[in-house]
Amino acid sequence: MHLFVDSLTNVDFSYLHRSRGIVGETWLANAALDGALDEQGMVCDFGIVKKTLRNWLDTELDHRLLVPTRAPQLTLEQSEDGIHLDWQLDSGETISVSGPAQAFALVAVESITPESVAGWCVGELDGVFPTSVDQLRLDFTSEAIDTPYYHYSHGLKKHDGNCQRIAHGHRSRIRIEVDGARDPQLEAQWAERWADIYLGTREDLQKESDKLLHFAYSARQGEFTLAIPANRCEILDCDTTVEQLAQYMADQLATAHPGRDIRVRAYEGIGKGAVASARR
Repeated sequence: MHLFVDSLTNVDFSYLHRSRGIVGETWLANAALDGALDEQGMVCDFGIVKKTLRNWLDTELDHRLLVPTRAPQLTLEQSEDGIHLDWQLDSGETISVSGPAQAFALVAVESITPESVAGWCVGELDGVFPTSVDQLRLDFTSEAIDTPYYHYSHGLKKHDGNCQRIAHGHRSRIRIEVDGARDPQLEAQWAERWADIYLGTREDLQKESDKLLHFAYSARQGEFTLAIPANRCEILDCDTTVEQLAQYMADQLATAHPGRDIRVRAYEGIGKGAVASARR
């Protein structure tokens, strides 16, 4: 018997890519189980399936940096204090990240893809479900977006939850209106500007040069650091919550288009975000 759960949950995270660098991403998770019927006439209770998988994905993937531990580009050090890694890009540049172990997902694959992560998850979940379940399958898909969107990564040191992790992110759509009318050209410009970007807060910037930016901060979960090529980052004079990102974009656009009413609807992953307005 085949049991399926579509759109089980979505996970927001970042991952390391050999050319794109740190990539903010949002995936939808779907699940399927095969097995025999139990004494209740079920393969497995839907409530158990949804709760178990959601909790595991929220704990092990969501708001983490996914690290492909079999990639030749990776140098990884683990200690009682946490994890430090160096990631060599195809360009010859290096990204370095450190933080508590709970801020990372060490995925035993060569590269992060929906298929490779799904296979790894299934292996990690082996034995979690009742014996009536013979096989678990997961698949991850991206939200279908037919308008401009961007991938960004960030960290929020003031956040009480997992957003404080220095390298997690989202795949997000954007809507920009000028004088009440949508402007696809401006949307496309911002999507290109923030393609695979790290959005850093200036007060967290410890050292900078023309080529490399060093961020560091202390949060409830521990000490975090990130060194990233300057051309893969934009520095903001505010925190990078979606509320402040929306206002930042609105203010930038209002300055570039004086006398016009600007309205920005910025998403944070799927189905949530903030709206900001500005006029200069």
